[in-house]
Amino acid sequence: MPRFRVAAAQLNVVVGDLEGNAARIVEAYDRAEAAGCDLVVFPELTVTGYPPEDLLLRPAFVTQAVEVLEKIAARTARAAAVIGFPEPGRDLHNAAAVCANGRVYGVYRKQLLPNYGVFDEQRYFVAPEASPLPLFNVAGVKVGISICEDAWSPTGPILAEAAGGAELIVNLNASPYYAQRLVERETMLATRAADASVPIVYANLVGGQDELVFDGASLVFDEHGMLIARAKQFVTDLLVVDVDVRPAFHKRQLDPRGRVEASPLPEIQVSERRPPDARVAARIESVLSPVHEVYEALVLGTRDYVRKNGFTDVVIGLSGGIDSALVAAIAVDALGAEHVSGVLMPSRYSSEHSVSDATALATNLGITSFTVPIEPAHAAFETMLAPMFEGSAPGLAEENVQARVRGNVLMTISNKFGWMVLTTGNKSEMATGYATLYGDMAGGFAVIKDVPKTLVYALCGDLNERTGHDLIPRTVIEKPPSAELAPGQLDSDSLPPYDVLDPIIEGYVEDDLSVVELIARGHDGELTRRVARMIDRNEYKRRQAAPGVRVSPKAFGKDRRLPITNRWPG
Repeated sequence: MPRFRVAAAQLNVVVGDLEGNAARIVEAYDRAEAAGCDLVVFPELTVTGYPPEDLLLRPAFVTQAVEVLEKIAARTARAAAVIGFPEPGRDLHNAAAVCANGRVYGVYRKQLLPNYGVFDEQRYFVAPEASPLPLFNVAGVKVGISICEDAWSPTGPILAEAAGGAELIVNLNASPYYAQRLVERETMLATRAADASVPIVYANLVGGQDELVFDGASLVFDEHGMLIARAKQFVTDLLVVDVDVRPAFHKRQLDPRGRVEASPLPEIQVSERRPPDARVAARIESVLSPVHEVYEALVLGTRDYVRKNGFTDVVIGLSGGIDSALVAAIAVDALGAEHVSGVLMPSRYSSEHSVSDATALATNLGITSFTVPIEPAHAAFETMLAPMFEGSAPGLAEENVQARVRGNVLMTISNKFGWMVLTTGNKSEMATGYATLYGDMAGGFAVIKDVPKTLVYALCGDLNERTGHDLIPRTVIEKPPSAELAPGQLDSDSLPPYDVLDPIIEGYVEDDLSVVELIARGHDGELTRRVARMIDRNEYKRRQAAPGVRVSPKAFGKDRRLPITNRWPG
């Protein structure tokens, strides 16, 4: 059985950085060539970065992407490279070019274009007209190509390519992360490989792009659906593996479903078989625990958003609460303690333990902290507004003045020093509107906006366990959460307990369940109706919130597009 060496090049590219992405591709290609690879597979739309969104509506951008692809192809040698790029023609295709020996041998065009969740590919691309899928003869092996969504259909191109003679399938991906997504991918790919009786090489993108995080974890399965290689999660990696490729006729003989009647697919000769050398050991990287996985996604998403947008430093309002503590810890792991500053902004209602907890956190993390008391501005606002508010009882408006003063302080510091403000609101607060517009919502990136409060606690507990000490002070985790905008105020004054609230939010937002359906599942009727009303009426706030890392199957933002003006009762 001939040795066939393939590499999955798991890259962190930048949308629109065509020349920079080309350099990243060439560097990975050279490493794969030096490792004796016959084939190196790059992620979906590697040349442009994913998703390029409305850059694809600009002809100059697409033209330059093609020119860059041609430059990359000119740099290739014996090893074949499969590279994702946008292909113009009568229309635009999400495509993969097969390059070797200084030229492009052929192109595969994505068959299935996702148009759900965060995906909007039918806005930009068309599926190719029905025609035989090409196979590429690389070093004596017939290789079929597919792109991302093509693999998710059990009747899609992978089955057709295998039936038409493919001995190996490669799948180019830009598959966004959410919690436990890797498990879903591995189950799907194992099934697809076993059903088609063909090995599959799955090359995934890695890195943060606005709200999305791509987690890497590229995979290789054999023809029985057994995992034989896995790359690292959340970091760039070059996964090199020797795949045992059986002749197509042998797979068809052993197919338990009987031989599938299919005509052979047209074949394009790319490269000749090379002399065998010593086999490389298969590498299966371990998988992070579910909570640790979410933490690493938050770190990667924050690091790439800050750095790819030209910032070096961030500033965070430290309240002494658990949300700002978690955001600060993530920022330190993402950027280094020397690039993170915390600002304590005590008011007349701030408890002594809040100030001491924030100070202890800053010391534990090794970050610089500053204290800017807000009482002078708070008092000035009260004096300024007193004539207008005369005769009315103090309430929410007066409380929120404090949050808005703090937002102004942080944004002014950002403006002065060029530091990005990281906001600290979690998904439970964003859902119910328990956040102040132009106050604690003010900032450049909302790190935990897709993290429910119950998960915030789990992440802090897991972080302390992994570090072996209370990096997040125990008092921060154990004290009742409070915005401290009024004497003795607690979150529980306005919201139900988070372990009750979060399952309702998950059902209503992520699972699209109605109020009636949620009540039928055992949730309290009056409470469920109240929470649903809070979620619906605060859509206008979320439209004005900073972007943040997506870690759930449905985050606020691209995933969930509901009208602000809306009278459906839910």
